[in-house]
Amino acid sequence: MTKGGMNSNFDRLSAHLNRYLNKRVPWLWVGAVLWLTTLTGISLWLHLGSTGLVDETEPLFAEAARQMLVRGDWVTPYFNEATRFDKPPLVYWIMVIAYQVMGVNEWAVRFPSALAATGLTIAGFLTLRQFGVTRPIDAATPAQLRLSAWIGSALIVLNLQTIAWGRIGVSDMLLSGCLGGALLAFFWGYAAGDLEPSVTRQNRQKLWYLAFWGLCGLAVLAKGPVGIVLPGLIIAAFGLYLGNWRSLLQEMPWLSGILLFLAIILPWHILVIIANGEAYIESFFGYHNVERFTRVVNNHWAPIWFYFAIVPISFFPWTAYLPIAISRLRFWQPQRWRNQARSTHLGLFALIWFAVIFGFFTIAATKLPSYTIPLLPAAGILVGLFWSDQLRYPVQSGAVRWSHAASIGLAVLLAGALWLSPRWLGNEPEMPQLAEVIQQSGIIHWGAALWLLVAGCELVLLLRRQGQWIWSVRLLGFVGFLLMTLLPAMTILDTQRQLPLRQLAATIEQVHQPNEPIVMIGYRKPSLVFYTHRPILYIAAPGDVPEQMQKLTRRLSRPRSPVRSLLILGRPVKLREAGIQPDQYETIAAAGVHRLGRMTVQPRRKSPSAPSSNPN
Repeated sequence: MTKGGMNSNFDRLSAHLNRYLNKRVPWLWVGAVLWLTTLTGISLWLHLGSTGLVDETEPLFAEAARQMLVRGDWVTPYFNEATRFDKPPLVYWIMVIAYQVMGVNEWAVRFPSALAATGLTIAGFLTLRQFGVTRPIDAATPAQLRLSAWIGSALIVLNLQTIAWGRIGVSDMLLSGCLGGALLAFFWGYAAGDLEPSVTRQNRQKLWYLAFWGLCGLAVLAKGPVGIVLPGLIIAAFGLYLGNWRSLLQEMPWLSGILLFLAIILPWHILVIIANGEAYIESFFGYHNVERFTRVVNNHWAPIWFYFAIVPISFFPWTAYLPIAISRLRFWQPQRWRNQARSTHLGLFALIWFAVIFGFFTIAATKLPSYTIPLLPAAGILVGLFWSDQLRYPVQSGAVRWSHAASIGLAVLLAGALWLSPRWLGNEPEMPQLAEVIQQSGIIHWGAALWLLVAGCELVLLLRRQGQWIWSVRLLGFVGFLLMTLLPAMTILDTQRQLPLRQLAATIEQVHQPNEPIVMIGYRKPSLVFYTHRPILYIAAPGDVPEQMQKLTRRLSRPRSPVRSLLILGRPVKLREAGIQPDQYETIAAAGVHRLGRMTVQPRRKSPSAPSSNPN
């Protein structure tokens, strides 16, 4: 059959399908709700609180929010009896609300991240349902827009990094949700001119632009200035590329938008500066924003090509189709795009969104894998549009065939890596039995077999010239991989790495005496502060232990000291490295590789008084 014949058949099928479906519009939305509920339910909400908090970062957020609840102070975050100015308060506020409703637990800690990822998936679905045009030169049919929405929304949420960070209680996914929502709201306002009469268009456009400003304000409260800097750079690049930046400047409600933005961000910033002054300004704006961009902090250095490796891993299993999804837009032909209606520009907007964030963090000095989370929704939109286009125009060009081959190759490569993974899982000192437990569980073998099956099914589809359906095989395969391998692996990792610490935290609650210091030696596990509800003195460097312990014992040995002992935690090897021998403490409990003991301090004797010089 010729290409024209296939397109004609597709159009006739779409026409019949539209006539059938238009009589049953409510059922379309029921199907959409079920689709989105299934996607987000499996990828984000299933077993969300079944594992403990993950050291190092997650407990810092969880405890800071708990301290807000305990202290009744919603302005200044605290962790371990010290202020914590790393991040603004939005994530803490949502956690506190979740604590009040559902109790202080892991599910409530992760609620903001799962909520943000869910909202972003829904927003992506609705945007693609309205503007998911796969080829600007063609008029999209309702069936075509539905395909874009269903496939694109799946790709937005079903990728490795979105699932990982949507299930952990930190601020990164909340930033991605607010920032992505702001950009999608901007695009709705930008494209409104093609959809509404003049008066209605201006009102609708203003509301969408105001939503953009409001969500940017929430993004700033989620992560800081990057919440307005990134959207500003993306919109500026978009306007400059299309040459319509002047019209964008004229149509955006700058005064009301900026006032709304300031109304959201200023109250907390004013209150926290009043309460903490220069300490907050230097810590948050200086160290955690400017210095993170201009120099390496916390040893988070990486080479300039770091994100060229991280992003493909993060966007798995759709990585192989990202290059062709970008190249098909022909971004090197700006005049072609300038001649198209605004409502057809979603693919171009997603590309600039992706490129600006990628470039911004590539030139930043400090690099972390989580920094690129906000570009993943754009990648999902780009590849979703590609697959929707393939369903309507099932071409087998050289670039498409190479993409399919790369996809099959990556599936086979992952299967091999999974099969061999137990060989390099035994080097983690905190989880010495991990490789054995993983091997005995069988999840690695299930995962390897699943990806071999996916590769085989994709190859069969290619041989039968049905490559346009590979996305469905890959989607089902990744869902199966999530259920059979990733989620069980998270449970095993929690059992091996975090459960022993929770067990020792429970023991501490039972044996801890009032005012008795708790010291962790050799490493830092913030989850102990959250689970014990007590401050912990961390002495990570063995060389610092003698001086710190000497200060502590001097304080405890004073005559008026209310307690004569301290609890110590650590791995035996770390305790010995710090000069603390087994005979110096009483072992109370052991869990995993960790030990909990009590050291007793003798009271300091008073020196005898000097004899009086007066014989009388």
